[in-house]
Amino acid sequence: MTVLELFMRFSPTAIALSLALATVSSVGNGKKADHEIDPRSLALVAEAKGHFASAKFDAANDALESALAVDPRNRVAYVTLAQVAQKQALPGKAIRYYREALTIEPNDVAALSGQGEAMIQRGALARARDNLARITQICATACAEQKTLAAAIEKGAAAPVVSAEAIKPKPIVTPTPAKP
Repeated sequence: MTVLELFMRFSPTAIALSLALATVSSVGNGKKADHEIDPRSLALVAEAKGHFASAKFDAANDALESALAVDPRNRVAYVTLAQVAQKQALPGKAIRYYREALTIEPNDVAALSGQGEAMIQRGALARARDNLARITQICATACAEQKTLAAAIEKGAAAPVVSAEAIKPKPIVTPTPAKP
């Protein structure tokens, strides 16, 4: 076998293999790392925090949604959006936004603590205790989020639960006018 025959025999395989490797390696080059958030998104989150501090929740909500449109991997935007929802007394929405943040970073203690507090607002103390257990595993020493959630659970557990049977309605009887 000559060199020319070997070249002709193996060149299609070598070309196909090199194209496959070039395609696979180029996929990793185009993807940004998770910690590289778009600066425009970070600027919108900073703007939203200013609105949040001055109790302009609708403006904060709009800025945060814009931040997520620019970069959907902005975990801080999800956490702040959840805090806005909690201030607006929407704990279900807050839990969903915290879940999105935890999808990006499962060990975010701020998101776990906030989600636990939103669960307490909904009356789900057992699930809030699960979040507290996760925070306890993550934090080597007692962290502020752990203390905050533990205090919120204790306060939520101490609140009396009112059932329909506990409140007895007092019937009000009004006389009907006599017919002529």
